[in-house]
Amino acid sequence: MRRGITLVELALAMTIVCLASALAVAGARLLLDGMRVRAATGEAHTLFGAARQLAILGSRMVTLEIDTTGRRIVVRAAAETLRVRELGEVHGVTLTATRLSTTYGANGVGYGASNLTLIVRRGRAADTLTVSRLGRVRRQ
Repeated sequence: MRRGITLVELALAMTIVCLASALAVAGARLLLDGMRVRAATGEAHTLFGAARQLAILGSRMVTLEIDTTGRRIVVRAAAETLRVRELGEVHGVTLTATRLSTTYGANGVGYGASNLTLIVRRGRAADTLTVSRLGRVRRQ
C-alpha cells in the first residue's frame, strides 16, 4: 500500500491550478476594464447633460471640450471654466473623439455641422457616446 503522492501527480495538479488561475485573472482584468469604461462613459454623459443645463440656466453659450491628449473633459462658458473632469487619471481610460468640442446655446440646442462621437477605451473594453447636432446624447 502506498502513501502520499508522486511528483508527477503533484506537477499535474499544479499545472491545472496555474491554468485555472491564469484564466481567472484574464477574465477579471476584462471585467475591471469594462467597469472602468462604463463609469467613465457615465461621467462623460453626465458632463454633456450638465453643460446643456448650464447653458439653459445661465442663458449663455456653453462649450464642452474634449482633451484627448490629457484625457479630460472641460466645460467652459466664454473664458470661465465651469467643470473639469480628469477621466484618464481617475479611471485610466483613453478618449477618442470625432470632434474636440460641442457648444450648447441658451436654448439647450447644440451648435455644429455634424454629430460628435466619443469613444472611451481601456484595454479591450470600449464604450461610445454619440451627441447629435441638436445636443442629444446617446450611449451605444
